[in-house]
Amino acid sequence: QCKECEKTFSQNRIELTRHMMTHSGEKPFQCRECQKAFTRNSELTHHMMTHNGEKPYYCSQCGEGFSQKKTLKYHVMAHSGENPYQCKECEKAFSCNSDITRHMLTHSGKKPFQCRECEKAFTRNSELTRHMMAHSGEKP
Repeated sequence: QCKECEKTFSQNRIELTRHMMTHSGEKPFQCRECQKAFTRNSELTHHMMTHNGEKPYYCSQCGEGFSQKKTLKYHVMAHSGENPYQCKECEKAFSCNSDITRHMLTHSGKKPFQCRECEKAFTRNSELTRHMMAHSGEKP
């Protein structure tokens, strides 16, 4: 059982260990291409598909390809207009949980991604990454 949130993992101690990383923020699996880090190696493996262009999952309605099965699932939900995640603040609806989580930051004003060089903060890691390119002179 997790001491932080009391979630129970009856069968597998490895799952508890991985779950604990969500509380500690530990992400030991890092992408060599963009330095994005993950708690699980399988997440890194799926992420690497975004760099090599591999898209094994295709939408039967429009033919668009995706590197991850769950991304295809959310895409198909968008075709059907299915948006099960609704914001309690403004009632805007989203097809996937990560989108509403990111959206909620607009209401809270939280900007968890902070630049180490100038202290500017962002709601998305991708915004911070783009900002860091300005410091290094790298072009996006």
